[in-house]
Amino acid sequence: MSRPDRRTVRLHRLLAVLHDAEVRGQGDPEITGIAYDSRSVRPGDLFVPWRGGRRFGDGHRFIPDAVAQGAAAVVVERETAGDVPPLPGAVPVILVDDSRRALARLSAWFHDLPAGRLRLVGVTGTNGKTTVTHLIRDLLESAGRPAGLIGTVGYVVGGETRPADRTTPQAPDIQAMLAEMVEAGMTAAVMEVTSIALVQHRVTGCEFDTAVFTNLTQDHLDDHGTMEAYAAAKRRLFEMLGRGPLDGEPMKPGPKAAVINADDPWGAFMAGACRVPVVTYGVDRPADFRAEDVRVSPQGTSFRLCTAGGAWEVRMPLMGRFNVYNALAALAAAHVEGIPVDAAVDRLAQAAPVPGRFERVEAGQPFPVIVDYAHTPDSLENLLATARDFTPGRLIAVFGCGGDRDPGKRPLMGQIAARWADFVIITSDNPRSEEPAQIIADIEAGIAASPYRERPRLHVVDRREAIGRAVAMAGPGDTVVIAGKGHETYQIFRDRTVPFDDRLVAAEALRARAGSGL
Repeated sequence: MSRPDRRTVRLHRLLAVLHDAEVRGQGDPEITGIAYDSRSVRPGDLFVPWRGGRRFGDGHRFIPDAVAQGAAAVVVERETAGDVPPLPGAVPVILVDDSRRALARLSAWFHDLPAGRLRLVGVTGTNGKTTVTHLIRDLLESAGRPAGLIGTVGYVVGGETRPADRTTPQAPDIQAMLAEMVEAGMTAAVMEVTSIALVQHRVTGCEFDTAVFTNLTQDHLDDHGTMEAYAAAKRRLFEMLGRGPLDGEPMKPGPKAAVINADDPWGAFMAGACRVPVVTYGVDRPADFRAEDVRVSPQGTSFRLCTAGGAWEVRMPLMGRFNVYNALAALAAAHVEGIPVDAAVDRLAQAAPVPGRFERVEAGQPFPVIVDYAHTPDSLENLLATARDFTPGRLIAVFGCGGDRDPGKRPLMGQIAARWADFVIITSDNPRSEEPAQIIADIEAGIAASPYRERPRLHVVDRREAIGRAVAMAGPGDTVVIAGKGHETYQIFRDRTVPFDDRLVAAEALRARAGSGL
């Protein structure tokens, strides 16, 4: 990510935010930036590496490279200090207990705590984060409150949309973008907050005003190990509510609240962490924002919104029961942020689709082709169940699972696909360092052990070919669903990353079909 020029701070003033810092070396250089990647270090930067997990090495080994590129000072974790080679005497070394936490605090302080000058909404959960953040931002903007966005599909800063390299960026990138939003005259920001980001302190230094919990289903167990640990990571966002950005009291006036999915089994666990008011939403259980009489059609979804303040008829172009939950979360968050419910309901009728979320590919074909990011068991089931509702013919599903990620969900997703789809094509997603054929075999094992073992299916390793086959076999009344990658424009293999966009590939296959006269 590019780094805009920022303010200059003397090292001793910057270190005032670290309670555990121990400085070795002389000098008090001017710090002109904060870097965590040695390749992006510029003269005057404070370099803050960390010890990597199982996927990455120890960043401390790149300290000499950072110093060679002009790093003015270096932060080192105490446990690693003995392994750091001698540095030039003019380069102070700052010892800390946790580099990631130090990086976040330093970044927030360096950029003058920009979250303290924005209404900041954080959204966490397994599924729905992207749609909910887009809806909340749209509702804020429609109310005349310019809002930035940080999330999976992209980063919106001022009038510019930037590609996203990760859902929740590293702390220096978050703080730099929040500072840019302030400078651009924005008054609010909406951020997807992942469990990994919370564990790694990427949002430490952010004072959230509203936090939203969507749901918790199996994902990221390769990182967290258990659902309990995964939930505990998500819970950190709600533990932050009501606190200032760097310990202490909140800096900002205005309401603080948690918006919690009352229907999710983990909702009470999240609410239990809150020291601020909790606003609930749901469909099946009593909630502050409750949907009744849900109706789904090929044109969209409608429901009756019931609150203590009244009831409204909601109509929106977004499809599916899962989008009812996304809409409720956005409406509740907008209410907390001071937007009248009736105005938010009116705006929801114009909600634009989020790229790669139940996105239709149109090329004049006589059947729907839908691309979606669904890559967890729960999201795949929601997607296919919704498509099933409006498909009179065959539902044809194309999907795979990512490599180097929780293998336990692969057989589950196979079972779900076989349950809901009439024909399943198992293919590659982002195989990364794993063999695609082995990932497919893991998915197949779930189908073979299920009551749907007789479901017709194909194994097609090449994703382009798999999409082409699905399009070629579809006819009027059928629906083709291509799941797993959604908005992504690449495919990651062991030794390369190649351009690949399910939407473009599907459109090409549809044009080829039309050209062949099918």
